[in-house]
Amino acid sequence: MKFIPHPAVQILIWMLLALLAQRLQPLALLVMCSILFVLALRLCAKQLLSLLRRTRWILFSLLLIYSYTTSGTTLWPQLGVISPSREGVLDGLLQLGRLIIVLSSLAILLELLSQIQLISGLYSLAYPLRWLGLSRERIAVRLALTLEYAESAMRDTASDWKSTISKAMQPSSTDTTHIELRLQAFGLVDALLVVVSVAVLIGVWR
Repeated sequence: MKFIPHPAVQILIWMLLALLAQRLQPLALLVMCSILFVLALRLCAKQLLSLLRRTRWILFSLLLIYSYTTSGTTLWPQLGVISPSREGVLDGLLQLGRLIIVLSSLAILLELLSQIQLISGLYSLAYPLRWLGLSRERIAVRLALTLEYAESAMRDTASDWKSTISKAMQPSSTDTTHIELRLQAFGLVDALLVVVSVAVLIGVWR
């Protein structure tokens, strides 16, 4: 029987991977970035390219900011004061690598999990909120409605952005107040995956 990790475990591993990327040295970061990027291209190229297209200006701005705000050796002396620094460009590329790791792994996560599975995983991870008196059920319903609207809006915006904006300004007429989640039981392998992931993160973070 094929083992499929619990949706909450998959989401948690993605979060831990995003944290891990912040501590990797340049060589290890390059290796992980390359592996995840190629893997995402093979598994979910459309999803990955969509994420990169939506964040392209953020990526460009990040590289630009690091290049011109980090002091160091002038990269192109002939340009004088308008030249970025070598250290800034390198730092910017490191940050781009970390973001590409996050986006590539996110694309894979969204490919592996359906919308209901994603909500189910977040619902399970939100269990501690009960101790604060918050309702996981209401959060799950609102998240489902938000994702449904966002997906519809992104699909319609490309063809008729004016109508999409007009609809967004109008009060919602939906009467959906509940969703049905199929909660998957946690298994021993799920627990082991979490323990190993946390151990790797602690080992690198120290």
